[in-house]
Amino acid sequence: MPISRRLGSLALLATIALTLLAAQASAQTAKPKPAGRVVIDQTQVAFIGSAAVGGGTLHFRGRSYPFTINGLGFGGVGVSKLRATGEVFHLTRARDLEGIYGQVRIGWALASKGDGRLWLQNDKGVVLRLQSKRQGLMLAGGADAVRIELR
Repeated sequence: MPISRRLGSLALLATIALTLLAAQASAQTAKPKPAGRVVIDQTQVAFIGSAAVGGGTLHFRGRSYPFTINGLGFGGVGVSKLRATGEVFHLTRARDLEGIYGQVRIGWALASKGDGRLWLQNDKGVVLRLQSKRQGLMLAGGADAVRIELR
């Protein structure tokens, strides 16, 4: 793939992530009641570009729904495992969890020391407020788009 096309794709990804972050910032000012909870386990590998694979569980209305989470992005160097837990907002049915979520990330992991907070939002308005712990060796910075699909 030509460099100009790659850069165009990365610029589009960054624009999507920044637009979603702006929407997330406005969503953070209101104090809605959480509709559910999620637990996510993910492995991330980065060397300029980044890829992440993993899965998780949505706890919603007394039931558990397993899901997969995969992503692509740019920025960072290293390998880490991420465990994130948190609340889900604006979810009316489990299927609405599915979709593309954007994030801009800055962080680090060194052995078992590394943590952070993430706010992610999909095109249906579902918001994930996550507390994360990383293990591994990684210096992260950049933008990602992750896709969640129920199993």
